This record gives sequence, C-alpha cells and structure tokens, in this order.
Amino acid sequence: MRRNKQFIYLLLLSGFVVFNSACAQNPPFTGKAYVQEEKAVELSTVLLNNEKQVIPLQNLDVAKIASIHFSSTYNAAFDSLLNKYTKVQPFNGNDYLGVKTLDALSLDTKFYTTLIVQLTDADLNNPQIIDFISTNQKLKSVVVSLLGSAASLVKLNDITAPVLWSARLSPVSAMFSAQAIFGGVAVTQKLTRTYTPKYKNGVGFLTSKTRLQYTVPEDAGIKTDNLSEIDKIAKEAIRSQATPGCVVMVIKDGKVIFNKAYGYHTYENEIPDRITDIFDVASMTKISATTMETMQLYDQGKLALDSTTSTYLALARKSNIKTLTVRELLEHQAGLIPDIQTFGKIKPTDYSVDSSANFPTKVNENYYLRKNYFEQVMWPDMLNSPVKTRGQYVYSDVGMCIMQQIVETITSTPINNYVQQQFYNPLGMQTAGYLPLNRFPTNRIPPTEDDKKDRHTLIDGYVHDPTAALMGGVAGHAGLFASANDIGILYQMMLNRGTYGGIQYIKPETVDLFSSKQSAVSRRGLGFDRWDPIPEHKYPSELASNQAYGHTGFTGTCVWVDPKYGLVYVFLSNRVHPNVSSKLGSLNIRPRIQDAIYQAITKGM
Repeated sequence: MRRNKQFIYLLLLSGFVVFNSACAQNPPFTGKAYVQEEKAVELSTVLLNNEKQVIPLQNLDVAKIASIHFSSTYNAAFDSLLNKYTKVQPFNGNDYLGVKTLDALSLDTKFYTTLIVQLTDADLNNPQIIDFISTNQKLKSVVVSLLGSAASLVKLNDITAPVLWSARLSPVSAMFSAQAIFGGVAVTQKLTRTYTPKYKNGVGFLTSKTRLQYTVPEDAGIKTDNLSEIDKIAKEAIRSQATPGCVVMVIKDGKVIFNKAYGYHTYENEIPDRITDIFDVASMTKISATTMETMQLYDQGKLALDSTTSTYLALARKSNIKTLTVRELLEHQAGLIPDIQTFGKIKPTDYSVDSSANFPTKVNENYYLRKNYFEQVMWPDMLNSPVKTRGQYVYSDVGMCIMQQIVETITSTPINNYVQQQFYNPLGMQTAGYLPLNRFPTNRIPPTEDDKKDRHTLIDGYVHDPTAALMGGVAGHAGLFASANDIGILYQMMLNRGTYGGIQYIKPETVDLFSSKQSAVSRRGLGFDRWDPIPEHKYPSELASNQAYGHTGFTGTCVWVDPKYGLVYVFLSNRVHPNVSSKLGSLNIRPRIQDAIYQAITKGM
C-alpha cells in the first residue's frame, strides 16, 4: 500500500493525473513518509565513473537527450521528471528485443548526443543490453541509472559511462535519480563496501544541487494541508469568472513544492488548464526578456546606466528622448507617456488579409501589416513621444520599447533571438519565448481576448498587447509566452543571484543592484517592480518582505521573488478572456494566494 501511494504521488508530481480539471503536483496525503523515503534513497545512492563530470548534465541548449527503459516499473515518472529540466525523448527498449534488435535502437538514437539508460536487475541478465551500453559509450555520452542489487552493479564493472546506483527500488529512488542526473538533488554518498577492485569502499563522486528540485512541501518544512488555501482562492477566481483558469507554482529554497492547474482555457470548459500550458505573460516580458538582456550587457561593460539614448540610437539624437538615460527608462522615470496610439491609427492601406512582400508583418491570422510600418510610424511616435513628467514615476511601455532598440543595437541581434540563445535554451526553459505558434499548437496556449473591435478574432497564440502585436509579436514590454516551470527556472536563477545549473548568467552584484530600490520617488528597482513601503497598498501582498521583487502582467500573471523567504511565486492566467475584466484585481486573487503561501511558511510543520 505504501509503495502504491508513493507511485500515485510521483504521477501527481509529474503532472499525469487530472482531478476535476486540475493537474496536480501535490499529493492528497501527507508528505512526511515521502521525505523519509527520499532521505533513505539519498543515503543509498552513489555516483560512479564520473571522472569527466558528465553529471550533472550541462550544455542543455545543444544536447539532444534520449531516455531508454526496459523493465523499469517507474519509467513514465522518471522520464517526466527528466523533462522538467530539458526535452528528453523516451524510448521503450523492449521494442528492440524481438524482431527489431538493439542495433536498430542504436540507429534510431543516432542523432541524440546523450543516452540515459534505466536499468534493473532483470535488464542486466540480458548481455545484449550491456553490449548496447558498451558500444554506445564509445560514440556518445551515456548515463546509466541502476535501481538494483550489488550483483547487478558488478555486471557493470566494465562500463566506463557514469553509473548512478541505488539498491533501493522505489518510485522515490527513480525520482531521485532522474533529478540527480540534472543536479536537481545532490549526490552525497560513496560506496561503503568493496564489490570489485574498481567499485571499492570509498569510491564515488559527489555533486552539488544546481537546479530545481521537485518534491513535497514537507521537504521544505511546510505542511501540505497548510497550502490548501491556494485551492480555495483559485477556485473562487474561476467561480467568480475572474479568469477561466490559472496555474500556480511555489518554489521554496530551490524546491518546487506546489505546481497546480485550475479551471479551463475558456468558460466553455473544453480544454483543462495544465501545468505545462504556455501563457502570454504580458508585462512580465519587461523583466523576463528586456531586463535580463540589459543586466548581461551591463555586466559585459557594453551598456552604462547613465548613458543617454542618443549614445546608442542615432535617430534619437534629434528627438525628444535624446537626453533620457537608461536608468530613467528602467525606473519608469523618463517622463514618457504610457503608450503610443496603436490600432486607432491604422489606415485601410496599412494592412492586408494576405501576406506578401509588401505586407510581411503578421499581427494575427488574416491580418498583415505593411512593410516598414514600425520604422515609419511607430518608432517615430516613440522618438517624438512627449516628455512631460521627467523625474516622476509614470509607468511606460514606451520606455521598454526604447530599451529594446538599445539592446538590439548593441548586440546586432533581435531581442527574441538573444534571450532565447543566452537565457532560455541554456537554462532548459522549453516553452519560453516569443512567437509561440512557431513551435507549439494553440491547444497548449490559453487564449486571451476575443477582440471584436480591432483584430476581429479570438487572440490565441498571438500577443494580446496591441503595441507588441503591431510590432510583429516581438517587443521590449510584451510578447513573451512561457509555462510556469520556465518562469520558475528563470527566477530561481535570479534568487540564486545569477547562477543556475552551474552557470553564472548574471553577476551577483548586478542582480542585487537591479532588484533593489533605486529611487526616492518610487518603490521600483531597475526594470523590476518591488515591495511597496506604503502599508495600505499591501503590494505585492500584505505579508511580502521588503526584499520582494518581481512584476505583474496585464493578462493576469505575476512572478515574485522574496529572498528573505527563499521564495519564488508564479501565477499565470488569462483573465482577459473573453474580455478584459477587473475581477482578478478587485478580488485580490494574486496577493491573497501569495499571502496564503507566507502563512503556510510561517506555520511550518
């Protein structure tokens, strides 16, 4: 019975099981037994043959990884956990033990750079499997995960590939091994006995935790039942039609302890929200793309905070914005208007229902903008934007559009390509990016507004923000789409002060600078929104610490990092479907969920 419960939990954690439209990570029972088993697994897990430091796996942006199982009972959950870190393609090795041979499996996996092979005692009674590993380890990177006896370990004596061995056969050991391969958990043990001259007492390689771990709340000192308030608030939001659905993720001390989806993509209740859904995060783009790139360029000495726009942009030198500094733009104190005119300025000759050389910019299905519209209309409007309130805090999308032009000029690279190559891909963020329909079907993307006024269509997979839409979906202030897991990875990197997976993406002092309060006239940092010192505002929530930083998004999203509590909180929704509504805000759904998390942390076990 205990093993069955653990297996159910593992499936829940992996996002396989659906209960009333909610894909749940969290189990419907206490996690204390799970934590005890996990500790026992840790004490029984040893990493061998890791002289080349293959584990934890690196270079996720270029690696192509396959996972092969034979008789493993827990392969589905094992593979699902692997896919939390990067895309891993599963193969059933049993399909190659009949008419098709393991030679055919070598052929079918020839384009993969890394093979993860799951083994049990039964598998190692088959010399063909050992031969398959021996052959492939000479050609590419191979990692063996063995859940089996010492006798099976002895059979791997001649294998040179890394072997992650646990004699403890349980779903928890499968989960632990999957995460250890990517550094989600640390390997802390060495062999305590001698099995062969090669595998002898004291042999083993230790690793550090460098990426997210996926576990139960009890593993972070929080009682699962104390997070049940999240369910109540999320269901209230859906019942009140503040949003058709949402996804909530809670990361405490580098551990994902809550990741749950509620409701549906629309009020027709046809597609349930899933934890893997890809949301339009709206203004979270400002910090998740533009500010990330800005910080990296600042680190490299290619961008100075007190340089003016005219330092980087030739066309700015004879414009209204010529003396505005990067710092002012990031603080929203440049005095710029919130936004420029968008669809209201479009003329019939500016767009077409068909694409062509003259109408190349896709805004939506059957809506293509004419060539150079941004350069001829939108960019001049931004350059000539009135500067009325310089030195005061006025939130402006225009400022972040100008920042986009600055960083793209410095790097000679479109912002969407830069952040994909420098952040999202190497971090293992599988869904994050602009223009999601180039990579994903619409059934993975909750729709936003049913726009009957300007675009005359349901907006699904195209950016909701009108300015970003007319810019072709790529902008400095909006346009990013991502899953909760991807947002969690990115902001765990920030909580780690710029480091993730053993890679330093941003210098610690730069993370500290940009995320800290910068001005006497506002609460904000550089790019980042922050905790509000005015008690009545209770922003971002009543219980957030004065260290909290993050951002919200117009579509009904937010991410908040609170270093004091080792916390990353992610909330994704499509509250603007089918029409823009203020209910999510008026019901304080996002702040109340955040407070429920703090309360659970305070209560402890």
